Amino acid sequence: MKVRRQTFCLLLSYLLSAFLFSVNAQTVVVPKVQGEKEQILYDILALALSKSAPSISLSTLPEVLNEAQLVSEVESESVDVMWSGGDKEKDDRLQAVRIPVLKGLLGHRIFLIREQDKARFATIQTFEDLLEFEAGQGRFWGDTQILKSADIPTVTTIKYKNLFPMLEGGRFDYFPRALHEPFIEAENHKDLDLVVDSNVMLVYPYAMYFYVNKNDKRLHNLIYRGFEMAIEDGSYDELFFSNSMIQDVLTKANIAQRTVFRVGNPHLHPDTPLNRDEFWLDIENLK
Repeated sequence: MKVRRQTFCLLLSYLLSAFLFSVNAQTVVVPKVQGEKEQILYDILALALSKSAPSISLSTLPEVLNEAQLVSEVESESVDVMWSGGDKEKDDRLQAVRIPVLKGLLGHRIFLIREQDKARFATIQTFEDLLEFEAGQGRFWGDTQILKSADIPTVTTIKYKNLFPMLEGGRFDYFPRALHEPFIEAENHKDLDLVVDSNVMLVYPYAMYFYVNKNDKRLHNLIYRGFEMAIEDGSYDELFFSNSMIQDVLTKANIAQRTVFRVGNPHLHPDTPLNRDEFWLDIENLK
């Protein structure tokens, strides 16, 4: 009887140790990283988890999945975390970590335009002037409804890659992009003679979030707590503002010289942390 008790205790101890090891040394599966735009998201997630759960490691998928596939993979627990702009479908199906990953940079839009239209866009002085032009957007993107709610004429297509030849071909007049996006896109589409407009910036509250499975409260809380810690100790700002891509685009965007139009976002989730100023980019401090 004593031998059985000792055997049971050893087995229990082994199982407990194995459980604790799996918890403490968890590998978190995330999307495959594509370029600088996603590398900073990966780095921010790694920073947050290093604060709250330093034994956790990140593992990227071997192939690229589109957003719809990623949502399904997070739901099925094949992927632990994805990053994406907030919208109702993802908010219904997944659980958002309600801290804007890039300080709301997604809601600061400057425009890809045809080079031949630079003079036309330079004349825009009022929001009514802007309404004379048509924007191009992805049909199912979260911010497309924001533009439509602001009565901005908008042409849509399903595939992101279609927007560049559509712009070049005159199907619409401009492609609104987050501050960190259009310069590299113009570089990647040199054959289409697209440039970044230097006059206008459209601003609305819109955030990119980390999303986890609805039932994974532990991982949600670890990311949120670690993110808060990184903001409080300054390491998040250090990572963000020292990132070469962010430094480059803030210089190129020349925010101080732009005409800024602000529009509302009636589609914001009620838990959007608009009252937390430290979560959001303050463009006045960048001028």
